[in-house]
Amino acid sequence: MNASEQPAITIYSTAVCPYCVAAKNFLQSQGRTWTEVRIDLDPAEREKMMALTRRTSVPQIFIGETHVGGYDDMIALHRAGKLAPLLDGAG
Repeated sequence: MNASEQPAITIYSTAVCPYCVAAKNFLQSQGRTWTEVRIDLDPAEREKMMALTRRTSVPQIFIGETHVGGYDDMIALHRAGKLAPLLDGAG
């Protein structure tokens, strides 16, 4: 599968969030790119994130239309072997 077929990754984050940094570092180590939405800079985006996830913490990670959750959720999926298929568009 080529890169154009991989689902988009969106990370809702804030400036001072160690888990946001960890999530981005992990995705970078997997050779992935993402769109970062800074909810600390845009209250409307914070409201959108909360409406989509029913969570107030960051990061909130989406792969395509799938809400993965936060950093710990993403790593748990990775350890269970379920993250790569999502990232490759097969999930």
